[in-house]
Amino acid sequence: MRVIITAAAAGIGRAIAEAFANQGARVHICDVAEAAIGDFRSANPQIAATRVDVSRESELDAWLDAALADLGGADVLVNNAGSKGPTAFVEEIEPQHWRECLAVCLESHFLCARRVVPVMKQQKSGSIINLSSVAGLVGFGMRTPYAAAKWAVIGFTKSLAIELGPHDVRVNAICPGTVKGERMDRVISAEAQRRGISFDRIADEYISGQSIKRYVEPTEIADLCLFLTSPSAKMITGQAIAVDGHTETYHIG
Repeated sequence: MRVIITAAAAGIGRAIAEAFANQGARVHICDVAEAAIGDFRSANPQIAATRVDVSRESELDAWLDAALADLGGADVLVNNAGSKGPTAFVEEIEPQHWRECLAVCLESHFLCARRVVPVMKQQKSGSIINLSSVAGLVGFGMRTPYAAAKWAVIGFTKSLAIELGPHDVRVNAICPGTVKGERMDRVISAEAQRRGISFDRIADEYISGQSIKRYVEPTEIADLCLFLTSPSAKMITGQAIAVDGHTETYHIG
């Protein structure tokens, strides 16, 4: 299996990359954080890792050219790249910050898909997974750019599934809930500062509305990626699947 994953040197992306590699897949990843790439390479020398800013089309295209040439095609594309965006009320958000969030969370998915889809069409097989969020299923106050992008990812996923179904290419979205890790810590810290309350109180808010009241492990997202790209999921496409312990009420703050 040949796998391409964006933003995969840490967090959810790293868990996904390592899960595929452990199954014997050939994997190419990119990430914007040089330090994270260095750590990733040390731990996973068998996985090709390149520094790429996915908001820059030229960098993304050059990386995809190299990855597709090296792999001889692609069986799986995981659009994992995302940005938490600004934490503020809508009237306080600068238009540039809005655009930057959508460039990473949404446009990068389009830019990768438009390059990989022709390859999958030609081989008449493939699986694309787009990372949305529970914020793509419900509203998310003070995070409007992020939520807007994640809702759009689901629309993109369902539309692409319609286009690619006749070519036996499947497209699904995964909607993680509150995932354990440094990224979630940064999200909570930003909100705590903005609202003037404690980190712990906001952390509790995030999981208080879940039926299973704990953080999601990054490996639990990776497990779903493995399933969705397996023969067991050959008739699953156009779906937005939450991995969130069942959100009853999403973040009450």
